[in-house]
Amino acid sequence: MPKIVDPEARRREVAEAVFRVARRDGLEQASLRNVAAEAGLAIGSVRHYFGGQADIMIFAMRYFAERAGERMRLRAGRLAVPDPAAPPAAHVAALEALFAELLPLDAERREEAEVWLAFVVGARTRPELRPLAEEMHGDLRSAAVNVLRHAHRAGVLRPGLDIEVEAARVHALVDGLTLHAVLEPESTGPEDMRTVLRRHVVELTDVPAGDLPAPPDLDDLRTGARRGAC
Repeated sequence: MPKIVDPEARRREVAEAVFRVARRDGLEQASLRNVAAEAGLAIGSVRHYFGGQADIMIFAMRYFAERAGERMRLRAGRLAVPDPAAPPAAHVAALEALFAELLPLDAERREEAEVWLAFVVGARTRPELRPLAEEMHGDLRSAAVNVLRHAHRAGVLRPGLDIEVEAARVHALVDGLTLHAVLEPESTGPEDMRTVLRRHVVELTDVPAGDLPAPPDLDDLRTGARRGAC
């Protein structure tokens, strides 16, 4: 019997191969041939699922965005529907944890950051990739706006803040820390990024840094999400 292949799983497999090639050799080396070899597939098999290199790049970056978005949604669940009995510090910690998901604080997010930077640099000179890069840039800004609006409704932001301006500041902070972490990992490690992010979040709120608990562990959130689906 012929082997049954899940088309979406195969596309994700190719996307992961794109990530590995882009991180190791640069986005310009993520050709159909190189990606197929990295995935252990025949080039004809890759062509069966993708029209060309640009098609592969676009799918890979959308897959990247979906992975990051899923983590954001898990975090947002606690902030968007806060427990009325929770103290303000718990809401602020959730806000911090949500923005932390955008930083390369572990191996998975570091890989994503390296690929993302390779993609946005490549999009500057490849018109077929530019619309998606601009779309994802806008999505990140919109996510920052929505997160801050949730925090405002939870009553943890300082009065009088301009949400749009603060979203732009957070966006710039996340982008800057990510760039530094990728280019200078020795001087901008996870603890450095957490320290800077916490300082910024504290400035957005009236909760002292010393009152903040550790952000909830992502594994705990995933377990809770699975239980809620049962």
